[in-house]
Amino acid sequence: MEIQQEFTLSDELITFIDAWKEKRGNLIMILHRIQQEFGFVPRQVAIELSRRIDVPLAKIYGVLTFYHYFKQKKPGRHTLSVCTGTACYLKGAHGVIQEVENLLGVGIKESTDDGEFSVEAVRCIGCCGLSPVMTIDEEVFGGVKPDDLAEIISRYHGKS
Repeated sequence: MEIQQEFTLSDELITFIDAWKEKRGNLIMILHRIQQEFGFVPRQVAIELSRRIDVPLAKIYGVLTFYHYFKQKKPGRHTLSVCTGTACYLKGAHGVIQEVENLLGVGIKESTDDGEFSVEAVRCIGCCGLSPVMTIDEEVFGGVKPDDLAEIISRYHGKS
């Protein structure tokens, strides 16, 4: 059973929203700032934003679901990203993703029940010569094989 958490807009965030309210391109800028504050865009904050800037909630969710960057669920403490760019794909990224999903019990764009990990597939990490590549937070792992994953992931359990 998931406990509903209250999310309120800080005075600083309200000031930011008010400053951007009438500007062109405001919605994406405001959503970036909200995600910066909360780590994702909570539903109740999206509803409040809809009221504050007089934009339909459907439009806000249109932006949230169109752009891969925006998260609608609280991310895990650690972000595990598997590169799916051409070089990584050809060198076995799909097998890496399958094993990550198997080990953590969640798929792409999901977080583990214990809140430790969020899993993402990304287009390119920029380390094509090390493919297949994944990152956990800011640490890069190159030449990753499915058999390596249990040990790599275990290093991050309980680590803040």
